[in-house]
Formats: sequence, C-alpha cells, structure tokens
Amino acid sequence: MKKSILLFTAAGLLLTACQNFKKAEGGLEYKIAKDAGAEKAVSGDLLSVDIVVKSDRDSLLSSTYDKGTPEIVQLYPDSIIKQNPGDPTGLFKLVGEGDSLVFKINLDSMTAKTQQPKPDFADKYIIYTVKVQKHFKKGKLTDQEIGDQVTKYFEAQVAKLKDAEAGKTAAFLKSNKLEPKKTASGLQYVVTKEGTGKNAVVGDTVVVNYIGKLTNDKVFDTNQADLAKEHKVFNPQRPYEALRLHLGVDGVITGWTEAFQLFNKGTKATLVIPSALAYGERPAGTIPPYSPLVFEVEVVDIIPGKAPAAAPEPIPATKLTPATPAKK
Repeated sequence: MKKSILLFTAAGLLLTACQNFKKAEGGLEYKIAKDAGAEKAVSGDLLSVDIVVKSDRDSLLSSTYDKGTPEIVQLYPDSIIKQNPGDPTGLFKLVGEGDSLVFKINLDSMTAKTQQPKPDFADKYIIYTVKVQKHFKKGKLTDQEIGDQVTKYFEAQVAKLKDAEAGKTAAFLKSNKLEPKKTASGLQYVVTKEGTGKNAVVGDTVVVNYIGKLTNDKVFDTNQADLAKEHKVFNPQRPYEALRLHLGVDGVITGWTEAFQLFNKGTKATLVIPSALAYGERPAGTIPPYSPLVFEVEVVDIIPGKAPAAAPEPIPATKLTPATPAKK
C-alpha cells in the first residue's frame, strides 16, 4: 500500500487570523475553514490531503504543494484516539472530500509532553492548514482493496507531474530569457562566464560552487552558507565549502557527470537538467517526482587525475542524499 502517514510532531503551520477556533479534547484548537458538504471520514478511512505548515511568525515550514504530491492520513479507531487526547488525527473525522481544516498545536504543551526544547521558529503555535483532496472509504473493503485504490490515485498524481515537466522547463527558459545549448541526452546549459584551459575529464577532481533550485526558483541546496541562509535551507550540521567532485567516481546525478565534462576552470554556467538525468520518478527530499532541476555552477578548479579502469556503475538517484546532488 503506497501511503505516508502524517506525523504531526515533525512540522507546523501559521494562521493569519485566530478567531473562531474551537477546542477539541486535549485542548487542541481547530476550525473548519470550508465545509463542502461531503460525507465525513470515519475510522478506517483514508484521506489524501494537502498540508501547508507555518509558524506563528509566518514562516513556511513545509508544504505538500512544493513536494508535488499530497499526504495520506489514516483514521484510527476511536479507542486509539481516546488514548491520545490532543492528537490531531481525531480532527479528521470532522472533514470529507473538498473540506478544509485548520488546527494549531501549542508549543508549550507539546514540549512539556515530549520534554524536547521549544523550537526557535515560533512563539506559541505551529499551525496546519489542511485541504482534503480525496476520501477513500474503507467500508467493507479489504486492506488490499483500499490500498489498491490509493496506489492508483498516486500513480495518477505522479503521471500529471510527468506530463507537466516539459512545460515547466519551457516556462523557466522563457521567463529567464535563456537560449541554452542542448546535448543529445537532454541536458541544457548556458555558459555565463568562459573559463580557460582544458575541459575536465573523467578521473579529474572538479572543485565546484553551486546552488540548486526547481524551475519555480525554490532553492533546495547550495554549498555556500550565505545563500543557504538567504533561501532558508541552511543546515548547521554540514560544512559549507567548495565541493570536490571526483568526476566519474563519486556518486552524482547523471546530469552533473555530463555537464562538468563540458567546462574548464573558471567557467560559470546555468544547467537545466531533465528529471531523467536527475531523480526521475521518485521524490528526493523537497524535490518532487519528475522535476527538472536548475543549477548555477562555478568551476573553481580542476585537479588532473587518472580515469578509473572501468566506467563506474550508475548510482540510482534515489540513493543520493537529496540535499546534496554530489557526494564528496
């Protein structure tokens, strides 16, 4: 069964207006933002939901709209819900297909229960805005039967992303007035600053600065600390320094291996990499399925090396760390 159960302790969402909230068992505050009049969910049902998560400082923490696919919420039996007062899962029995729900989690209560430090991205609340896209009714269906429905639903969602990929690339190129060169594989690139010397070859170590983003300009990774902080992708657990890529040896997305053989030292370029040369049909962190990727890259240095005795086996994109398109 293809699903991801929503974990409410991992993220949160901001609300701009705090009026008209009700209190559920356990003190959870909520309101029905839209009632489409559809049948409401019951124990055993599954809901496909889009969720926007913000802090009460209006900081966006996560969004399924950015990820490209919704989440699945499973409604547990009442006996389980009653054992966990304040668990938001119980609120989903108040909604059905087309409905919208907003609820707030009090950080003081949450940290008291979990004995975890209060996060610094909010003052009092983390807040979720939820839109129910699809209601899967369990009824007399077996787990296998309802699971098949969910699988087919997600396959259709991913197919829509696949069909939209070419349009995303074309729109990005048009809006940025780019006229790239295109290789036989589908890689597109624009050199914005010419380098000098010989191009890198397999076996060389390429020293690179980069910033990676989606075609909607949302940044998902960079090796430069100032840019990471600016675009809110900073990770204090990682080093921020020029990336040293052993070309053809280190595991990278295919588009990178090809691209850096086109450049010499000092080159700056914009890469537009189709999903077939990146992460393909599978999501990778905040990168949705079938996402063309855009990289602004600079070849800081090329250190000559020796080509490996045999070409390395391609490393599946799903095994790469999504936040870092190349591995040192």
